Amino acid sequence: MHLALLLFLVHVEVCTSFLSSTFGRSHTPLFATSSNGPQDIKLTGIGSATPSKIITNSDLENFLDTDNEWIKTRTGIEQRHVLGYGEGDDTQLRQLFVRASENALQMSKTEAEEVDLVICCTSSQEDLFGDASFVANELGCSNAFCFDLTAACTGFLFGMVTASQFLSGRGSGVGKALVVGGDALTRFVDWDDRNSAILFGDGAGAMVMESQEGGGGVMGYSAHSNGKGACDLMMGYKGEKRTIDIPGQPFDISTVSYNPMTMNGRAVYKFATREVPVVLQEAMDAANISAQDVDWLLLHQANIRIMETISARLGIPMDKVITNLSDYGNTSAGSIPLALDEAVRAGKVKKGDIVACAGFGAGLSWASAIIRWG
Repeated sequence: MHLALLLFLVHVEVCTSFLSSTFGRSHTPLFATSSNGPQDIKLTGIGSATPSKIITNSDLENFLDTDNEWIKTRTGIEQRHVLGYGEGDDTQLRQLFVRASENALQMSKTEAEEVDLVICCTSSQEDLFGDASFVANELGCSNAFCFDLTAACTGFLFGMVTASQFLSGRGSGVGKALVVGGDALTRFVDWDDRNSAILFGDGAGAMVMESQEGGGGVMGYSAHSNGKGACDLMMGYKGEKRTIDIPGQPFDISTVSYNPMTMNGRAVYKFATREVPVVLQEAMDAANISAQDVDWLLLHQANIRIMETISARLGIPMDKVITNLSDYGNTSAGSIPLALDEAVRAGKVKKGDIVACAGFGAGLSWASAIIRWG
Protein backbone atom coordinates (compact mmCIF):
# COMPACT_ATOMS: atom_id res chain seq x y z
CA MET A 1 0.00 0.00 0.00
CA HIS A 2 2.91 2.35 0.67
CA LEU A 3 4.12 1.98 -2.92
CA ALA A 4 0.63 2.69 -4.28
CA LEU A 5 0.37 5.81 -2.14
CA LEU A 6 3.78 7.02 -3.31
CA LEU A 7 2.85 6.47 -6.96
CA PHE A 8 -0.44 8.31 -6.40
CA LEU A 9 1.32 11.33 -4.91
CA VAL A 10 3.82 11.43 -7.78
CA HIS A 11 0.92 11.19 -10.24
CA VAL A 12 -0.87 14.10 -8.56
CA GLU A 13 2.28 16.25 -8.63
CA VAL A 14 2.89 15.59 -12.34
CA CYS A 15 -0.75 16.11 -13.32
CA THR A 16 -1.00 19.27 -11.25
CA SER A 17 1.99 20.84 -12.99
CA PHE A 18 0.70 19.90 -16.45
CA LEU A 19 -2.94 20.83 -15.90
CA SER A 20 -2.05 24.13 -14.27
CA SER A 21 -1.06 25.38 -17.70
CA THR A 22 -3.86 23.49 -19.44
CA PHE A 23 -6.66 25.13 -17.47
CA GLY A 24 -5.00 28.45 -16.64
CA ARG A 25 -7.08 31.57 -17.25
CA SER A 26 -6.54 35.27 -16.76
CA HIS A 27 -6.18 34.95 -13.00
CA THR A 28 -3.43 32.29 -13.48
CA PRO A 29 -4.41 29.73 -10.84
CA LEU A 30 -1.38 28.34 -9.07
CA PHE A 31 -2.77 24.80 -9.17
CA ALA A 32 -5.50 23.23 -11.29
CA THR A 33 -6.64 19.75 -12.18
CA SER A 34 -9.64 18.30 -13.97
CA SER A 35 -10.61 14.72 -14.77
CA ASN A 36 -13.41 12.37 -15.60
CA GLY A 37 -14.31 10.49 -12.44
CA PRO A 38 -13.37 6.87 -11.69
CA GLN A 39 -16.23 4.66 -12.92
CA ASP A 40 -15.92 2.12 -10.12
CA ILE A 41 -17.11 4.21 -7.16
CA LYS A 42 -20.56 4.18 -5.58
CA LEU A 43 -21.95 6.67 -3.05
CA THR A 44 -23.94 4.66 -0.52
CA GLY A 45 -24.53 6.74 2.58
CA ILE A 46 -24.91 10.32 3.74
CA GLY A 47 -25.43 11.80 7.20
CA SER A 48 -25.27 15.10 9.07
CA ALA A 49 -25.36 16.60 12.54
CA THR A 50 -25.78 20.11 13.97
CA PRO A 51 -25.84 21.59 17.48
CA SER A 52 -29.25 22.05 19.14
CA LYS A 53 -28.62 25.71 20.03
CA ILE A 54 -30.07 28.08 17.43
CA ILE A 55 -29.29 31.80 17.17
CA THR A 56 -31.77 33.67 14.99
CA ASN A 57 -31.31 36.96 13.19
CA SER A 58 -33.61 38.55 15.74
CA ASP A 59 -31.31 37.32 18.51
CA LEU A 60 -28.40 39.11 16.84
CA GLU A 61 -30.32 42.39 16.92
CA ASN A 62 -29.69 42.47 20.70
CA PHE A 63 -25.95 43.06 20.35
CA LEU A 64 -25.23 43.91 16.70
CA ASP A 65 -26.15 46.95 14.64
CA THR A 66 -28.31 44.91 12.28
CA ASP A 67 -31.79 43.47 11.88
CA ASN A 68 -33.46 40.34 10.58
CA GLU A 69 -34.58 41.85 7.26
CA TRP A 70 -31.13 43.28 6.49
CA ILE A 71 -29.45 39.91 7.04
CA LYS A 72 -32.09 37.84 5.24
CA THR A 73 -32.18 40.13 2.21
CA ARG A 74 -28.40 40.25 1.73
CA THR A 75 -27.49 36.67 2.61
CA GLY A 76 -30.58 34.45 2.68
CA ILE A 77 -29.74 33.38 6.25
CA GLU A 78 -32.44 33.42 8.95
CA GLN A 79 -30.74 31.40 11.70
CA ARG A 80 -27.66 29.34 12.49
CA HIS A 81 -26.80 26.41 14.80
CA VAL A 82 -23.98 27.13 17.26
CA LEU A 83 -21.83 24.98 19.54
CA GLY A 84 -21.85 26.07 23.17
CA TYR A 85 -19.05 26.40 25.71
CA GLY A 86 -18.14 23.75 28.25
CA GLU A 87 -18.56 19.99 28.38
CA GLY A 88 -21.02 17.77 26.55
CA ASP A 89 -21.90 16.64 23.04
CA ASP A 90 -23.30 20.02 22.03
CA THR A 91 -19.99 21.75 22.70
CA GLN A 92 -17.64 19.61 20.61
CA LEU A 93 -17.21 19.59 16.86
CA ARG A 94 -15.78 16.08 17.16
CA GLN A 95 -19.11 14.78 18.38
CA LEU A 96 -20.85 16.29 15.38
CA PHE A 97 -18.36 14.40 13.18
CA VAL A 98 -19.20 11.18 15.00
CA ARG A 99 -22.98 11.64 14.85
CA ALA A 100 -22.92 12.56 11.15
CA SER A 101 -20.72 9.54 10.41
CA GLU A 102 -22.98 7.18 12.35
CA ASN A 103 -25.93 8.35 10.27
CA ALA A 104 -24.00 7.86 7.02
CA LEU A 105 -22.79 4.38 7.99
CA GLN A 106 -26.30 3.38 8.97
CA MET A 107 -27.76 4.50 5.63
CA SER A 108 -25.06 2.64 3.69
CA LYS A 109 -25.47 -0.51 5.82
CA THR A 110 -21.73 -0.42 6.42
CA GLU A 111 -20.14 -1.71 9.61
CA ALA A 112 -17.42 0.48 11.09
CA GLU A 113 -14.87 -2.34 10.78
CA GLU A 114 -15.38 -2.38 7.00
CA VAL A 115 -14.11 1.20 6.58
CA ASP A 116 -10.55 1.36 5.24
CA LEU A 117 -10.06 5.13 5.11
CA VAL A 118 -11.36 8.09 7.11
CA ILE A 119 -10.75 11.63 5.86
CA CYS A 120 -11.80 14.47 8.16
CA CYS A 121 -12.18 17.72 6.22
CA THR A 122 -12.08 20.69 8.58
CA SER A 123 -10.30 23.95 9.31
CA SER A 124 -11.35 24.07 12.97
CA GLN A 125 -10.14 20.84 14.55
CA GLU A 126 -10.65 20.18 18.24
CA ASP A 127 -7.09 18.84 18.18
CA LEU A 128 -4.61 20.84 16.11
CA PHE A 129 -2.88 17.56 15.23
CA GLY A 130 -6.08 16.20 13.69
CA ASP A 131 -9.50 14.75 14.54
CA ALA A 132 -9.77 11.90 12.02
CA SER A 133 -8.21 9.27 14.30
CA PHE A 134 -10.48 10.29 17.18
CA VAL A 135 -13.56 10.02 14.96
CA ALA A 136 -12.48 6.61 13.64
CA ASN A 137 -11.86 5.33 17.15
CA GLU A 138 -15.22 6.55 18.43
CA LEU A 139 -16.97 4.85 15.51
CA GLY A 140 -15.00 1.63 15.84
CA CYS A 141 -13.24 1.93 12.46
CA SER A 142 -10.42 -0.27 13.73
CA ASN A 143 -9.11 -1.16 10.27
CA ALA A 144 -8.95 2.35 8.81
CA PHE A 145 -6.06 4.72 8.31
CA CYS A 146 -7.05 8.32 8.90
CA PHE A 147 -5.98 11.88 8.24
CA ASP A 148 -7.30 15.43 8.30
CA LEU A 149 -7.60 17.64 5.21
CA THR A 150 -7.75 21.43 5.50
CA ALA A 151 -9.26 23.43 2.64
CA ALA A 152 -11.94 25.50 4.39
CA CYS A 153 -15.23 25.65 2.47
CA THR A 154 -13.84 23.58 -0.41
CA GLY A 155 -12.64 20.88 1.97
CA PHE A 156 -15.40 18.31 1.53
CA LEU A 157 -15.09 18.24 -2.25
CA PHE A 158 -11.30 17.97 -2.03
CA GLY A 159 -11.87 15.10 0.41
CA MET A 160 -14.23 13.33 -1.99
CA VAL A 161 -11.75 13.64 -4.86
CA THR A 162 -8.92 12.39 -2.64
CA ALA A 163 -10.95 9.40 -1.42
CA SER A 164 -11.89 8.53 -5.00
CA GLN A 165 -8.20 8.22 -5.92
CA PHE A 166 -7.64 5.67 -3.16
CA LEU A 167 -10.83 3.77 -3.98
CA SER A 168 -9.95 3.50 -7.65
CA GLY A 169 -6.23 2.89 -7.20
CA ARG A 170 -5.02 -0.63 -7.84
CA GLY A 171 -3.34 -2.12 -4.81
CA SER A 172 -4.41 0.73 -2.51
CA GLY A 173 -6.23 -1.67 -0.20
CA VAL A 174 -9.11 0.79 0.18
CA GLY A 175 -12.56 -0.60 -0.54
CA LYS A 176 -14.70 1.72 1.59
CA ALA A 177 -14.00 5.30 2.64
CA LEU A 178 -15.71 7.67 5.03
CA VAL A 179 -15.35 11.36 4.15
CA VAL A 180 -16.37 13.72 6.94
CA GLY A 181 -16.68 17.50 6.56
CA GLY A 182 -17.52 20.15 9.11
CA ASP A 183 -16.49 23.27 10.91
CA ALA A 184 -17.15 25.34 14.01
CA LEU A 185 -16.27 28.76 12.65
CA THR A 186 -18.51 30.54 15.15
CA ARG A 187 -15.57 30.06 17.50
CA PHE A 188 -13.39 32.25 15.29
CA VAL A 189 -15.60 35.09 14.11
CA ASP A 190 -15.58 38.54 15.71
CA TRP A 191 -19.01 38.63 17.36
CA ASP A 192 -18.85 42.43 17.36
CA ASP A 193 -18.48 42.52 13.57
CA ARG A 194 -21.84 42.31 11.84
CA ASN A 195 -20.21 41.55 8.51
CA SER A 196 -18.87 38.19 9.66
CA ALA A 197 -20.87 37.20 12.78
CA ILE A 198 -24.12 36.94 10.80
CA LEU A 199 -22.76 34.47 8.25
CA PHE A 200 -21.50 31.38 10.01
CA GLY A 201 -23.00 28.39 11.77
CA ASP A 202 -21.61 25.07 13.03
CA GLY A 203 -22.35 21.70 11.50
CA ALA A 204 -20.98 18.51 9.97
CA GLY A 205 -21.78 15.96 7.29
CA ALA A 206 -20.36 12.61 6.22
CA MET A 207 -20.45 10.37 3.15
CA VAL A 208 -19.64 6.69 2.63
CA MET A 209 -17.93 5.95 -0.69
CA GLU A 210 -17.32 2.41 -1.91
CA SER A 211 -15.26 0.76 -4.59
CA GLN A 212 -17.79 -0.96 -6.85
CA GLU A 213 -17.36 -1.88 -10.49
CA GLY A 214 -19.50 0.31 -12.72
CA GLY A 215 -20.65 2.42 -9.77
CA GLY A 216 -20.30 5.75 -11.58
CA GLY A 217 -20.73 7.74 -8.38
CA VAL A 218 -18.06 10.33 -9.20
CA MET A 219 -18.59 11.23 -12.85
CA GLY A 220 -16.12 14.11 -13.17
CA TYR A 221 -14.37 16.77 -11.18
CA SER A 222 -12.27 19.91 -11.41
CA ALA A 223 -10.25 21.63 -8.69
CA HIS A 224 -8.27 24.87 -8.39
CA SER A 225 -6.23 26.90 -5.92
CA ASN A 226 -4.80 30.41 -6.09
CA GLY A 227 -2.90 31.73 -3.09
CA LYS A 228 -2.84 35.25 -4.53
CA GLY A 229 -6.35 35.71 -3.14
CA ALA A 230 -5.61 34.27 0.30
CA CYS A 231 -5.75 37.69 1.94
CA ASP A 232 -9.43 38.05 0.97
CA LEU A 233 -10.54 35.32 3.37
CA MET A 234 -8.24 34.28 6.17
CA MET A 235 -7.61 33.80 9.86
CA GLY A 236 -3.95 34.65 10.32
CA TYR A 237 -1.56 33.57 13.03
CA LYS A 238 -0.88 36.22 15.66
CA GLY A 239 2.05 35.34 17.84
CA GLU A 240 2.23 36.80 21.33
CA LYS A 241 5.73 37.35 22.66
CA ARG A 242 7.13 35.36 25.53
CA THR A 243 10.74 35.67 26.61
CA ILE A 244 12.64 32.55 27.59
CA ASP A 245 14.97 33.81 30.32
CA ILE A 246 18.22 32.01 29.56
CA PRO A 247 21.03 33.57 31.63
CA GLY A 248 22.99 35.97 29.46
CA GLN A 249 20.98 35.24 26.33
CA PRO A 250 17.22 35.83 26.72
CA PHE A 251 15.27 34.60 23.73
CA ASP A 252 11.84 35.69 22.45
CA ILE A 253 9.40 33.07 21.15
CA SER A 254 5.80 33.24 19.94
CA THR A 255 2.90 31.63 21.76
CA VAL A 256 -0.16 30.41 19.87
CA SER A 257 -2.85 32.94 19.03
CA TYR A 258 -4.94 33.78 15.98
CA ASN A 259 -6.62 36.88 14.72
CA PRO A 260 -10.39 36.74 14.22
CA MET A 261 -11.51 35.69 10.77
CA THR A 262 -11.37 38.46 8.19
CA MET A 263 -13.16 38.54 4.85
CA ASN A 264 -13.30 40.91 1.93
CA GLY A 265 -16.93 40.18 1.11
CA ARG A 266 -17.00 42.02 -2.21
CA ALA A 267 -13.84 40.31 -3.46
CA VAL A 268 -15.09 36.86 -2.40
CA TYR A 269 -18.43 37.47 -4.11
CA LYS A 270 -16.72 38.45 -7.37
CA PHE A 271 -14.36 35.47 -7.13
CA ALA A 272 -17.20 32.98 -6.52
CA THR A 273 -19.54 34.25 -9.21
CA ARG A 274 -16.67 34.39 -11.74
CA GLU A 275 -14.93 31.09 -11.06
CA VAL A 276 -17.64 28.69 -9.87
CA PRO A 277 -19.61 28.59 -13.16
CA VAL A 278 -16.32 27.87 -14.95
CA VAL A 279 -15.25 25.07 -12.60
CA LEU A 280 -18.72 23.52 -12.84
CA GLN A 281 -18.49 23.59 -16.63
CA GLU A 282 -15.05 21.98 -16.46
CA ALA A 283 -16.42 19.16 -14.28
CA MET A 284 -19.44 18.71 -16.57
CA ASP A 285 -17.14 18.53 -19.59
CA ALA A 286 -15.03 15.92 -17.78
CA ALA A 287 -18.21 13.94 -17.03
CA ASN A 288 -19.34 14.37 -20.66
CA ILE A 289 -22.67 15.97 -19.69
CA SER A 290 -24.32 19.38 -20.11
CA ALA A 291 -26.24 21.56 -17.68
CA GLN A 292 -29.47 20.09 -19.09
CA ASP A 293 -28.43 16.66 -17.78
CA VAL A 294 -28.07 17.93 -14.20
CA ASP A 295 -30.93 17.03 -11.87
CA TRP A 296 -29.71 19.17 -8.98
CA LEU A 297 -27.19 21.95 -8.40
CA LEU A 298 -25.63 21.90 -4.94
CA LEU A 299 -23.39 24.85 -4.10
CA HIS A 300 -21.48 25.68 -0.95
CA GLN A 301 -24.03 27.42 1.25
CA ALA A 302 -22.41 30.84 1.58
CA ASN A 303 -24.83 33.43 0.24
CA ILE A 304 -28.14 33.13 -1.62
CA ARG A 305 -27.14 35.90 -4.05
CA ILE A 306 -24.08 33.92 -5.09
CA MET A 307 -26.26 30.86 -5.71
CA GLU A 308 -28.76 32.86 -7.76
CA THR A 309 -26.02 34.37 -9.92
CA ILE A 310 -24.29 31.04 -10.56
CA SER A 311 -27.51 29.19 -11.39
CA ALA A 312 -28.48 31.96 -13.84
CA ARG A 313 -25.08 31.83 -15.57
CA LEU A 314 -25.37 28.07 -15.99
CA GLY A 315 -29.00 28.22 -17.12
CA ILE A 316 -30.11 25.99 -14.23
CA PRO A 317 -33.36 27.23 -12.61
CA MET A 318 -33.42 27.94 -8.87
CA ASP A 319 -36.01 25.21 -8.30
CA LYS A 320 -33.21 22.75 -9.13
CA VAL A 321 -30.82 24.34 -6.60
CA ILE A 322 -30.51 22.54 -3.26
CA THR A 323 -30.27 25.00 -0.40
CA ASN A 324 -30.72 24.98 3.38
CA LEU A 325 -28.76 28.19 3.92
CA SER A 326 -31.65 29.92 5.68
CA ASP A 327 -31.61 27.39 8.53
CA TYR A 328 -27.89 26.79 9.03
CA GLY A 329 -25.84 29.65 7.60
CA ASN A 330 -22.36 28.95 6.27
CA THR A 331 -21.04 25.75 7.89
CA SER A 332 -17.89 25.74 5.71
CA ALA A 333 -16.76 22.16 4.98
CA GLY A 334 -20.04 20.88 6.41
CA SER A 335 -22.37 22.76 4.10
CA ILE A 336 -22.44 20.47 1.03
CA PRO A 337 -22.89 17.10 2.84
CA LEU A 338 -25.35 18.66 5.29
CA ALA A 339 -27.54 19.99 2.48
CA LEU A 340 -27.25 16.77 0.48
CA ASP A 341 -28.22 14.67 3.51
CA GLU A 342 -31.40 16.70 4.03
CA ALA A 343 -32.30 16.49 0.33
CA VAL A 344 -31.77 12.71 0.20
CA ARG A 345 -33.72 12.01 3.39
CA ALA A 346 -36.56 14.28 2.25
CA GLY A 347 -36.84 12.27 -0.98
CA LYS A 348 -35.84 15.22 -3.15
CA VAL A 349 -32.62 13.63 -4.39
CA LYS A 350 -33.36 10.10 -5.59
CA LYS A 351 -31.20 7.15 -6.57
CA GLY A 352 -29.58 7.79 -9.93
CA ASP A 353 -29.96 11.58 -9.79
CA ILE A 354 -27.04 13.62 -11.11
CA VAL A 355 -25.92 16.34 -8.69
CA ALA A 356 -23.45 19.05 -9.72
CA CYS A 357 -21.60 20.18 -6.59
CA ALA A 358 -19.26 23.14 -6.16
CA GLY A 359 -17.34 24.49 -3.20
CA PHE A 360 -15.34 27.70 -2.89
CA GLY A 361 -13.57 29.61 -0.17
CA ALA A 362 -10.37 30.35 1.69
CA GLY A 363 -7.10 29.56 0.04
CA LEU A 364 -8.46 30.75 -2.29
CA SER A 365 -9.72 27.37 -3.46
CA TRP A 366 -12.63 26.16 -5.55
CA ALA A 367 -13.76 22.80 -6.89
CA SER A 368 -16.62 20.97 -8.53
CA ALA A 369 -17.65 17.32 -8.61
CA ILE A 370 -20.41 15.78 -10.68
CA ILE A 371 -21.86 12.88 -8.69
CA ARG A 372 -24.54 10.28 -9.28
CA TRP A 373 -26.37 9.51 -6.07
CA GLY A 374 -26.89 5.94 -4.88
